[in-house]
Amino acid sequence: MTATSEKDQIRIFDTTLRDGEQSPGASMTLEEKLQIAEILDDMGVDIIEAGFPIASNGDFEAVKEIAKRSKNSVIAGLARAIHADIDRCGEAVKYAGKGRIHTFVSTSPIHLQFQMNKNQEQVLEIITDTVTRSRNLIDDVEWSAMDATRTPIDYLCRCVEAAIKCGATTINLPDTVGYATPDEYKAMFEQIIERVPNSDQAIFSVHCHDDLGLAVANSLAGVAGGARQVECTINGLGERAGNASLEEIVMAVRTRGDILPYETQIDPQYLVRASKLVAGASGFAVQYNKAIVGKNAFAHESGIHQDGMLKNAETYEIMRPEDVGVKATSLVMGKHSGRHAFRDKLRELGFELGDNALQDAFRRFKDLADRKKHVYDEDIEALVEDEINILGESTKVIALTVIAGTGGPQKAILTMDVDGQHITKEATGDGPVDATFNAIKGIVPHEATLSLYQVHAVTEGTDAQAEVSVRLEADGRIATGKGADTDTLVASARAYVSAMNKLAQRRQAANPGALQAV
Repeated sequence: MTATSEKDQIRIFDTTLRDGEQSPGASMTLEEKLQIAEILDDMGVDIIEAGFPIASNGDFEAVKEIAKRSKNSVIAGLARAIHADIDRCGEAVKYAGKGRIHTFVSTSPIHLQFQMNKNQEQVLEIITDTVTRSRNLIDDVEWSAMDATRTPIDYLCRCVEAAIKCGATTINLPDTVGYATPDEYKAMFEQIIERVPNSDQAIFSVHCHDDLGLAVANSLAGVAGGARQVECTINGLGERAGNASLEEIVMAVRTRGDILPYETQIDPQYLVRASKLVAGASGFAVQYNKAIVGKNAFAHESGIHQDGMLKNAETYEIMRPEDVGVKATSLVMGKHSGRHAFRDKLRELGFELGDNALQDAFRRFKDLADRKKHVYDEDIEALVEDEINILGESTKVIALTVIAGTGGPQKAILTMDVDGQHITKEATGDGPVDATFNAIKGIVPHEATLSLYQVHAVTEGTDAQAEVSVRLEADGRIATGKGADTDTLVASARAYVSAMNKLAQRRQAANPGALQAV
């Protein structure tokens, strides 16, 4: 969207790849992160927080690679108020055309007493030291006051003044625990901006968590109080109850320009595509009634609503589906459809695949069309999301045969590709799913606990694809995997293996310390 002189520009700072990935079970592969970063860059996100470089070698490499590939966005990395964090972050983002170090420290009394064991003067010294060190490495430095909304205003003013004096160009005052209300959050920004002598030398930023369901409302209130950067995530992904949702912020500003005199650079037609990509990569499905990008966001079942929609869509829709990338088409694909038509359909549904991924998805589509009488858009979406889930996985399901019945025990014969080697195992279990999972354990032994197994039909009919979600837990780590197939057991195996792969990746990404969310 082109900025105009009548409206203030709001910078969109997306932290899906950092704060979003900190959601238990939402770990993403390097390939998934690169795909998400690319669509964020294309859609007009101003700043992409690509990760926490000190967290692991994998996180460092992801931030570094995203920095190298970014075309337009500023690429930021997060760093605690520790020299090693800051130096590692500076090393990762230096490859970007525009890089940023985002460093933070706690400021609230409860954090200082119980988490940091520091007094106010010691924290002021830490701010001076770490912001100065960051600014010596890079021109663009963001400083965050963790738990700002529970920090006494007088002390918060001193911290902000010190950070700006040492070179911070962006000041983030986050509602870290989702405690604030809109009026409180707006007033905090107004007071800080008015009372801090050098406040005009920095951009102020909001970062809100959704513990009380107020993240988007608080973010918009902070903007009304003077902030001009909004930190948010696709689908509201994030720790605990999540972050402010990027798509809700963008469409609220776009739809209610009469009382929100701001603009963003986001192209909203990317929103649904980005939502699907993040949902598939994280394993966190989007709830049907999620604003903007939920499956039911533009669906109407009530007779009164349907009547109004037929007469004039504006009777019950304040946005057009096509504005956010939703298409109204249904089944037009079948076994006679060609590759070109399939690629066009994917773009229409919000997916952009590389050549290899497209070839694999097209092959699976043809297989599906041979088994299913009608191929719906939802079938293709499930198929492609499943394909995205298995990109880069070292362990994959190749073939599965299950023998089941009332006599029992049930038996599963499974072939898997493990680092390029095909291994076949036979196992029994209390039911076909248990037998299938036991076969997987026979090929890849592990001690993970199954904490969620969920199945739903993608479309109606006995030939509908099943979409399965599996959550595994081990050593305090959680990973969620998804799989789709017309055979529920095959979908189950794929979901289990996907979760297992993600769990292995999290285990390999050794964490050298407690990583805190801003």
